[in-house]
Amino acid sequence: MAHQPDSSLHLIADLAECQGLGDLARVEAALREAAEAAHATVLDVRLHHFGPGMGVTGVALLAESHISIHTWPEHGVAAVDIFVCGRQADAEAGLACITARLQGRVAMKQAVRRLGLPVAGGEKLRSAHA
Repeated sequence: MAHQPDSSLHLIADLAECQGLGDLARVEAALREAAEAAHATVLDVRLHHFGPGMGVTGVALLAESHISIHTWPEHGVAAVDIFVCGRQADAEAGLACITARLQGRVAMKQAVRRLGLPVAGGEKLRSAHA
């Protein structure tokens, strides 16, 4: 997949007042549904449950990058990262899907555009907004 300049978006969000944060199946479904809503291709999903009454960490590896979630059911909060590349990808739709699936609300959200074109001479990629 060729990189398109200025087509990479990284959403970082904290969700509050969420339900089902210790439910492995619910968190996995949220990741898979978010990828579909974002028009992304799931390559793999990995999850880890920390035990009864505790949270879940999960990541959906996408052809377009990744979606990750870390949950704290004891506080009703989740930290979500959605990083997608490509003009067809819709990170906002993915976040809306996770928020709805977990019956929460977005308490904080940051959006970062990433990965502009490489500069001549093979130097590091730099942000288009640097």
